[in-house]
Amino acid sequence: MTMQARFLVLCLSCATLSACASSAEDYPSLAIRDSERWTGTMAVTPAQPYVPAAPGGETLDRVEQLAVQARASHAEFLAAAPAARRQAMAASGANTGNEAWAVAQVAIADLEARRSLAMVALADLDRVYIETSNAGEAIAPVEDARSEIIQLVEQENALIAELLAAIGG
Repeated sequence: MTMQARFLVLCLSCATLSACASSAEDYPSLAIRDSERWTGTMAVTPAQPYVPAAPGGETLDRVEQLAVQARASHAEFLAAAPAARRQAMAASGANTGNEAWAVAQVAIADLEARRSLAMVALADLDRVYIETSNAGEAIAPVEDARSEIIQLVEQENALIAELLAAIGG
């Protein structure tokens, strides 16, 4: 860099720095002002609990219809269960593919078909449960019916699993 360029940079630097060297009285204080101080108290009112509205009559009718459908399906399942149990016990220890095993498999398949009717009702109840919940309505009536049908399906699942274990399937 040439001597003139260095001198020019030095002069510009001095001029720039001298602009920053003014007295502190020219600038406002950064301390907290009285108007910036927060005083007083804030009263908080307790939140009101949300009480959902009861589901509409159409929803409750649909829930009851699905529960009746599932109960009827369960009753048919229970009526067919003793015969299926007898056939499964007769096939217990039998070779896969022989006559007793095949008859037991058909009886268990019949129970599974009857269980599927209750499961369809349960799936529809699940849909109604979700729709009711999304609408912000009370889900307790739907939940009660749904819990009952879940227990019925679990009973049916347990019996089918027991019979399949008995025939080695």
